[in-house]
Amino acid sequence: MTYEDKMFAALADPTRRAIFERVAERRHSVAELARAIPVSQPAISQHLKVLKEARLVRDEPSGARRIYSVDPEGLGPLRQWLDRFWGDQLAAFKTAVEGRNNRK
Repeated sequence: MTYEDKMFAALADPTRRAIFERVAERRHSVAELARAIPVSQPAISQHLKVLKEARLVRDEPSGARRIYSVDPEGLGPLRQWLDRFWGDQLAAFKTAVEGRNNRK
């Protein structure tokens, strides 16, 4: 399985997307995520494991807890994929908008 396959498979699950979105806002412990998302703490840990294997989140020890944050190195390939997919379309949109603004 390629990195892109792992990344998109990880984000395909709605619960994992919710976890990823919360971690993208700020760092969280497993317990904090379990309070915010209606699944058990062991389920949160399993979802975080999948996100970590996809290099979308990373963890660091903080006493007896692990604190999860977005892995910026893992987001690089996601950004590259999005740029490949959307780059030309967004550039054309920007040109069209700027052209329209210049005519006013």
